[in-house]
Formats: sequence, C-alpha cells, structure tokens
Amino acid sequence: MSNRNSKINWFGLLMILLLIGALCVTLFQVTSLKLDVDSVKAENEQLQLTNEQLQLANEYEAINSQFAQYEDQVLRLEGDTIVAKYNAAKTKIEQLINELNSEKKKSQSRINQLQNEISTLKGLLRHYIAQVDSLGKENAGLRAENEEIKSQNQQLSSRVEEVSKTNATLSERISLAEKLNISGLSLTPLKKNGKTEKNVTKARQLMVTFTITQNNSTPVGNKTIYLRITSPEGALLGNGGSFTFDGSNVPCTAKKDIEYTGEEMPGVKIYWDVNTALTPGDYTVELFADNYRIASRHFTLKK
Repeated sequence: MSNRNSKINWFGLLMILLLIGALCVTLFQVTSLKLDVDSVKAENEQLQLTNEQLQLANEYEAINSQFAQYEDQVLRLEGDTIVAKYNAAKTKIEQLINELNSEKKKSQSRINQLQNEISTLKGLLRHYIAQVDSLGKENAGLRAENEEIKSQNQQLSSRVEEVSKTNATLSERISLAEKLNISGLSLTPLKKNGKTEKNVTKARQLMVTFTITQNNSTPVGNKTIYLRITSPEGALLGNGGSFTFDGSNVPCTAKKDIEYTGEEMPGVKIYWDVNTALTPGDYTVELFADNYRIASRHFTLKK
C-alpha cells in the first residue's frame, strides 16, 4: 500500500513539474512575440522617417541645381544687397544638406523642421529669380539661356515629383493604421461666382478638394482638419488661427470640422477667401489632423 501511494505522489509531482514547464515556455513565447512586434514597429517608423528625409534630399538637389544655374548671372549683377541675399541663401542650403547627411537617429520633429526650412528656401529662390528678371540686366543671349534653365528645372521638378510619389506610396504602407488617409487632393482658384479661374492673379477664392478614404482602423467621431497653403514666396496664406503639432503651435490658413464614420468621404472642400495679391508659381498645400501631417503636395498656378 505504501509503494502504491509513493508512486502516486511521484506521478503527481511529475505532472506539476510538466505544467510549470509548459507555463514557462508559454510565457517566454508571449514575451518574445511582444519584443518582435515592438521591434518591427520601431523599424517601420524609422523607415518612414528615412523616406521623408530622402524626399527632402531630392528637393534640395533641385534647389541647389537651380541656384547653380544662376550663379554666373549673380557675378555680373550690380548691387551688394542682391549678392548678399544670394550668398546668405546659398549658405543656408549648405548648412541644411550637412544636417541631413549628419542625422543618424531620425525624429519626426527634426524631419518637420527640415521640411519647413526647405519650403522657406524654395520660396526665397523663386523670389530671388523674380528680382533678377525685374532688373532687366539680361541680354538676348541670357534670356535664351533662361529658357533652357527653365526647361531643365521642369525636368528636375518631374524627377522630384516621381520620387515623392514613390516615397508617398511606401509611407502609406508603413504608416500607423489609425492615421486618416486622403486621395485626389487638388488646389483650384475660383472666381467670385464660384467658377474656376485660370489666372491665379484674378482669383477671389482658393478651394482645396480631397477625398477621405475608408479606414476601419481610424477612430470615428468629430475631427478637425487644418489647412496650410504656402505661396511661391514662402509665405503662409491667411490667418486661420493655429493648432498643436508635434508639441508646437503651428499657424494655419483655414480649418474644417467633420464627422468621420470610417466610411469614404468624397468631395471634402476647404475654402480660403483671397485677401492678398497672388502670384503665379508653385503653391504648397498641407493637411493636418489628429497630430499627423496627412498630406503635402505642390501645385503650379499660372497667370
């Protein structure tokens, strides 16, 4: 009888040890899986920031090339003020590219800062070129050369746009699931009667139109979409207040409140009444919501 009880006790002890071992294995597997998920999320965030940095580097390449095309003309210009502005802009670009190359650990706030600096430099470049043209210092040969430069810049802009589209596609794949996504973003000048105005200098309103695509992962409810429109000179249009983005107060052109249900919302429109003189050139349209920049596109408006 004693031997039988002893066997039962040993059998029970063995079952307890096996159960403890199985629990330890399960706990290890759960912990390992969480670590893998966190690692993949961190890698995806770094990849997205790297793609944004690549887009900024390509935009800088186009700006630097455009400055280089005008360098010979700068040497022939009279007036220390113009030359000083040119040299100051060139120094800013060189500092910016050095910062881009030296970044090792990416952060969204630093990428945002670099993007804003590049937008400012692009506006300064276009304003500077307009000054050069207004001085009337070019002869017939220089004007022909300018046409060639414009053609080259259009090709560079096309290259930047192609890279931007590629990066945007990749960023959409790795972006956080809860982020609002949009498509079909457009910028349209309007007449007083609401019809399309081809000449931007005569526009009475600017209309930004887009579609919010279906996303079952995005929390439903009231959302505010903030619009920023930057002129070719690098100035923010309008005075629509400000919003918090990445820990800072950011001014905006206008905003729109929507009720998001998770379904597609086509034809969302935000209007801005023109209250300043508009010039032809490249305008930057940015949309923000839920502390995300959900869109950033460039549009060329003509006279």
